[in-house]
Amino acid sequence: MALIKTIRGAKPKFGDNCFLAENSTILGDVEMGDDCSVWYQAIVRGDVNSIRIGNSVNIQDAAIIHCTYERAATTIGNNVSIGHRAIVHGCTIHDNVLIGMGAMVMDHAVVNSNCLVAAGAVVLENSVLESNCIYAGIPAKKVKELSPEQFADSVERIAKAYTMYASWHQ
Repeated sequence: MALIKTIRGAKPKFGDNCFLAENSTILGDVEMGDDCSVWYQAIVRGDVNSIRIGNSVNIQDAAIIHCTYERAATTIGNNVSIGHRAIVHGCTIHDNVLIGMGAMVMDHAVVNSNCLVAAGAVVLENSVLESNCIYAGIPAKKVKELSPEQFADSVERIAKAYTMYASWHQ
């Protein structure tokens, strides 16, 4: 069973049909919507500020979701995939976004809807990423517009696949 812990009186809350891997950790002021999944060794740590997660969000293996005390909460929209070993910290991720494997999104950054942040990219503090674009590199820069075909093959496909994968692990 996942480690679910109350911190400073705040207990994590989960929507319907969420999969929490046995060695995932969710603690503190965390609210998660329906059909979400938190995978093996992933950490969602709402000990120092709030974390709000929409519906159909997958937080893949060894990813970390955190925030900054009294300065930066974390908000994640609907249909978002947080790739393996990614770090999402004190920022806002809107709907239909893919944060690639090993990417980092830092405090007060805003990733607008229908974006893809490539594997290994670093989105610096206070960055605002434009909708319908691909961002890559260190620091993350706009590489190109995200075509409807790329959106369907990456952002949509991965979000749907993780809902199916979760059903295999429950």
